[in-house]
Amino acid sequence: MKIISIHKKIIAVCLSVGLAGVSLPAAADNLDVLGQFLEQNFPTDNDPLGAFVIQNPAEQVEVQAAMAGPLLSSQSALIVNDRTGEVLYQKSPNRVMPIASISKLMSAMVVLDAGQNMSEQITITPAEIDRLKGTGSRLSIGTTLTRGEMLHLSLMSSENRATHALGRSYPGGMSAFVEAMNRKAQSLGMHNTRFYEPTGLDFRNVSTASDLSKMVQAANKYPLIRRNSTSNHGSVYTSAGRQQTYKNSNALVREGGWNIELQKTGYIREAGRSMVVKANVQSQPVTIVLLNSPSSLSRVNDARKIESWMLQRRS
Repeated sequence: MKIISIHKKIIAVCLSVGLAGVSLPAAADNLDVLGQFLEQNFPTDNDPLGAFVIQNPAEQVEVQAAMAGPLLSSQSALIVNDRTGEVLYQKSPNRVMPIASISKLMSAMVVLDAGQNMSEQITITPAEIDRLKGTGSRLSIGTTLTRGEMLHLSLMSSENRATHALGRSYPGGMSAFVEAMNRKAQSLGMHNTRFYEPTGLDFRNVSTASDLSKMVQAANKYPLIRRNSTSNHGSVYTSAGRQQTYKNSNALVREGGWNIELQKTGYIREAGRSMVVKANVQSQPVTIVLLNSPSSLSRVNDARKIESWMLQRRS
């Protein structure tokens, strides 16, 4: 009996849909705990896990696992069909978590809502130095770019100094900018979301997968956000006279294999690797939210698992 070879698929089914309508314990993430659960709810003399396998052949388990959803590394996830509004998959969608640079989508909307001149020049000052995380930047102090160039680098490459400069140059300054971010979030029904600054470096910038799906839908109405977030190349001259070349922070965009309308990645230690994507996947328009994945690779692999799972659902 090949119990070990299929136990992950059984766990996937159990975690996603439960067994016979019975809820699994929250810690049911290994073979021992699953065995205890089956023994309590499906008593047999010797081997409850084996009994379950006998009653549910491997082929059936595979089908059930495919229908239940992909096995993702991200701690929170949401997949929504943008055409119908149907939630195709969810994993802790209402868990409040730090969102890191995904915050920059809200920052971009606030900038554009204010109708500020995209050709106006903005200079990077010492105020843009990251004193929260101590991260660096290729935009040296004294570099002057247009507001449009700053927005481009903010969305495409997650350039923190560019984002901070956008907030600082907002009418009323940074406090007014952050207030506008929170006001916008409330207007979109993002009631579990809070912003403390525009870049996402502050771990107190928090939201949920459900709230972020609303933000993605709103941001998608701005052509400039769609264009900038999916751009894959940018080049600017800094105050040091050097030409700095930028690429997209999202590997899915850089590889070019996905039909992406809008995206944003994020990372700080407290938030893990996160991503929102609005794309056409297996001929379906979907919004995907992935929060707190262990690494950049696992974040991208989760997206690929979703693509494969959606193909299985169609077949």
